[in-house]
Amino acid sequence: MNVADLLERAKAQGVMIATAESCTGGMVAAALTDIPGSSAVVERGFVTYTNTAKQQMLGVHAETLAAHGAVSEQVAREMAEGALRNSGAQLTVSVTGIAGPGGSEFKPEGRVCFGLATGGVPTRTETVDFGALGRDNVRIAARDHALDLLSQGLFSLAQK
Repeated sequence: MNVADLLERAKAQGVMIATAESCTGGMVAAALTDIPGSSAVVERGFVTYTNTAKQQMLGVHAETLAAHGAVSEQVAREMAEGALRNSGAQLTVSVTGIAGPGGSEFKPEGRVCFGLATGGVPTRTETVDFGALGRDNVRIAARDHALDLLSQGLFSLAQK
């Protein structure tokens, strides 16, 4: 997936993008802003590493965190929707997961949940188990998957 192409498509469509990141710590926003001219498309990025930050910056509900944990599609949904609500963007992606080391039987290392939000359609969520690839590789895989989701989101917006 070519990031420059993603940005060109977003610019052509008049779509601004925002990110809401936890385990990637801003890597998605960094990949987007590494490209000259990205300011025409990248509206902002939220790095919400703690649950408190998720609540304060994105409006993730304490009840959702308590019931499902930070690494869940429910939290990924609220993160993506919060980024949409708290920005001037038309397309947002969220990332929350366990890069490692560690994890548990129920939430293993390498599990990452994603959200993709845009106005007027239900927010898309999904979970990918990248496996115990090591912290750096899980984060890179999550970044790349989030960029792919943004590309898919642009395609969906173009079909509207």
